[in-house]
Amino acid sequence: MALLHSSSQFSTVRWTRSSHRISATSRSRFCNVRSCLPLRMQNGKYRRELEAAVDVVQRACRLCVDVKSSLLRADGQVLEKNDQTPVTVADFGVQALVSLELGTLFPSIPLVAEEDSTFLRANNLAHSVLTVVTEKSSSQNELTQDDVLEAIDRGANVGFAFGSKPATYWVLDPIDGTRGFLRGNDVLYVVGLALVVEGEIVLGVMGCPNWHVDLSEESNSDDLERGGAWSRSGAIMIAQAGYGTWTRRLSDMQSPSKMFHNWTRCFVDEYRLVHEARFCMPDSQTWESLPPSTSLQATTNADHVGNGQILLLRACCGSLCKYFMVASGRASVFILRKKSQTIVKTWDHAVGMICVHEAGGKVTDWKGSDIDLAADQAGRRILSPSDGILVTNGHLHDLIIEMTASTSSII
Repeated sequence: MALLHSSSQFSTVRWTRSSHRISATSRSRFCNVRSCLPLRMQNGKYRRELEAAVDVVQRACRLCVDVKSSLLRADGQVLEKNDQTPVTVADFGVQALVSLELGTLFPSIPLVAEEDSTFLRANNLAHSVLTVVTEKSSSQNELTQDDVLEAIDRGANVGFAFGSKPATYWVLDPIDGTRGFLRGNDVLYVVGLALVVEGEIVLGVMGCPNWHVDLSEESNSDDLERGGAWSRSGAIMIAQAGYGTWTRRLSDMQSPSKMFHNWTRCFVDEYRLVHEARFCMPDSQTWESLPPSTSLQATTNADHVGNGQILLLRACCGSLCKYFMVASGRASVFILRKKSQTIVKTWDHAVGMICVHEAGGKVTDWKGSDIDLAADQAGRRILSPSDGILVTNGHLHDLIIEMTASTSSII
């Protein structure tokens, strides 16, 4: 497989439950998935949609693991793409797979996703993507390259035209943290899928194939960074409006004997003092560039957090793994400050927003306002949060906003 390194709480949205119900012809293969959901969720309003999302994210994670394994064994052909963002066969493969599976089950629901097929077409790489998608697809029909290319473009900017009215659509980030996907087995990346129904996020699924599951109560800062005594079995996190956030090992999803067992309810941490909290932020930013740095310094040494310091966790590489950390109680705060030239994409945040919310946390812009999913009326692809996005355990939200209120410049 060739490596394509391309130079390419109710606060986030209106969280009230909608009466809208999605209807579609179900397929029998999802009947068994119901027993894989937490008992609390098995009779949820969007159970069928959640079942489908869990199933396809599992498949997508296996696709990523397989592609990455083949890349690590090969030299990897390095190609370039105009937007300077690293991208792999796995990115396109995940988008095609998710689009094909959900398009069959829910043909009336459009998909908002990151990639389009232009790069694949220009470089004659559709066959490589077709190969990995065919291996994970549930389709009984033989797929073609055109099928894959069309499936990818279903999620592209020209795939569907929205309007000003509330809309229903899937939001997919094929691989959030592609740099992490490329860097090694210990670096986190996430497959993220959310469903928006008439403007409200109603469910989300995140799969992190190399999430480190804590097997002991004694984990030091080195464990947090490189794995240590942690199991690299991966994890899947699911959330549904009103039903909480839950996680379990990806490896357990394949065990019939463990069906609905081993789900763990997720809650944000209980830190209420800023200097006790654990922070994370994008790799592209430094603590010194963020407003709280005027009051507190940062350290990455969990064993020696001094007075006037906060603990900064390094968690490469995308935004969704930081949401994963806050929702699971591993981090208290995720800070994203919007740079003047930065475009904030919906797929980098939607699924994380509902997972953090249902775990008891809070997500707003830096003025404390809800995130407007419909800011981009035409495509639902771009968010316009004031100064950036603040993700916390809820207890610290107002405190951090107050700390930064005097900072008027956008970093």
